[in-house]
Amino acid sequence: MLAFWQMFSQCAQSAVLSIRLHLLRSGLTTLGIIIGVAAVISVVAIMQGLSAGIRGQLDDLGSDMTTLRAFTTPDQELLGFRNKLTDSDYDALLNKISDFEQITVAMPAFSMGLSVSYGRSSSQSQLIGAAPNYQDVIRIYPQLGRFILPQDDERRRRVAFIGPSLINKLQLPANPVGEFVLISGDWFRIIGVGEKRGSLFGFDQDNYIITPFQTAKALNGPDQLQVEISYRAKAGVDEQALQQQIRHVLRAKRGLASDAADPFEFITAEKMKSQFNQVLNSVTLVAAGVVGISLLVGGIGVMNIMLVSVTERTREIGIVKALGATPQVILLQFLLEAVLLSLFGGLLGLLLGYGVAALLGALIPGLSDAVVPLWAVLLSLGFTTFIGVVFGLMPAVKAARLAPIDALRYE
Repeated sequence: MLAFWQMFSQCAQSAVLSIRLHLLRSGLTTLGIIIGVAAVISVVAIMQGLSAGIRGQLDDLGSDMTTLRAFTTPDQELLGFRNKLTDSDYDALLNKISDFEQITVAMPAFSMGLSVSYGRSSSQSQLIGAAPNYQDVIRIYPQLGRFILPQDDERRRRVAFIGPSLINKLQLPANPVGEFVLISGDWFRIIGVGEKRGSLFGFDQDNYIITPFQTAKALNGPDQLQVEISYRAKAGVDEQALQQQIRHVLRAKRGLASDAADPFEFITAEKMKSQFNQVLNSVTLVAAGVVGISLLVGGIGVMNIMLVSVTERTREIGIVKALGATPQVILLQFLLEAVLLSLFGGLLGLLLGYGVAALLGALIPGLSDAVVPLWAVLLSLGFTTFIGVVFGLMPAVKAARLAPIDALRYE
């Protein structure tokens, strides 16, 4: 065993010396490996950073809140039919189920292209008609002014609670409470400004206008009524059992057959995280697989350069063999040289890939800091070692099989 390690140490020293004597060739040899590993690491780092940032934003939504939305099957859509939830569904749940800690109703952001104006400035925003307890369930609180009160809803007042993004978009005063804005031909008085929440999936969460639910209902008419119901269960209540109660109430209200699909769906923060993780993991694997092809190209480059190296050093190999070196020693030396080149390229690729990801993270708005997981580092170095062994084996075997006399005669 000691003799083997001595031989291994000598071969490693010889491989390092050969690399140092031919730095330019060694650098060109590892170029493909460097680019391949850098591409893989930068893609994985950006995806992981994006994932971490979005998971943090989803955590802010609250894992204990569930939103009930209308759901239409593809077959129903082909027939031109769309399911709806209405405020009567909200009333039915409120009256028949007592396991809610909080429950609220809101008209969804039906006007993504809604025009809102102040003076000479105008912008596009989303309008939400919400009940007064909407802020407690959704956890959206004012940093200026107040939220909608029950009397605002009862009297259908033209008041608006706006997101902080609209202050800049409409060039409103720093404290816009009391100002009037024009929303689709109707004047609304601003009563409050929400706390800043940032963006989610590239969508500005601070570009919104919330009006009283009854006001939005009156403006849009009964034919356009489409609501979302959000709730939090009481402490100790099983979420699945509560969902079954909701299903029973809403299906019985519609008189649905037992085999009919639910005309609604439950959206939770955990469900959104799960769906997002599935999509992100698939994209990461596909992207890493595509750019990983460049590693194979780099491996072919290593093999070609090592074959050239064997040809250039044929006389050297003959002299070493004439002095007593065995084929195993020659094989190990060239194999170690190929592996060291691949590992060197892998390390440089790791640094370059992380640098590229960090630069993109700093330049692209909304992109979180680059995150390089340990598995990506180990996978990259392991794969580059594998490439060094596989693509370095052929040149090493060729060098080991050279006959000393033929090698000495080589010109």
